[in-house]
Amino acid sequence: MFDKPAIRHSIIPEWVRQIAHIVGQIMDGKTNNTGTVTLTAAATTTTVINARIGTGTGIYLSPTTANAATALGTTYHSATTAGVSLVLTHANNAQVDRTFNYILVG
Repeated sequence: MFDKPAIRHSIIPEWVRQIAHIVGQIMDGKTNNTGTVTLTAAATTTTVINARIGTGTGIYLSPTTANAATALGTTYHSATTAGVSLVLTHANNAQVDRTFNYILVG
């Protein structure tokens, strides 16, 4: 793969630097698979759009408001479109502050 020592020495340190940076970011919790979603008021579903969603992706919600904490027990992941979105099904009410932080896994 590396014919000349000059190429070998110029490429490998850059790869090492990039890998070290990525690992450092992961160790700091920067895994680039998080977001925020607010459940749609006066509806029974909310769509989360994220290109990282796959067929086996799980979404894990952390409520950030009291109304979100109440809604957590009746909110579930009901459908997935790989590479595009997933659907959360929830109770239909007028609350506009049912906001969650989320993490996508898988």
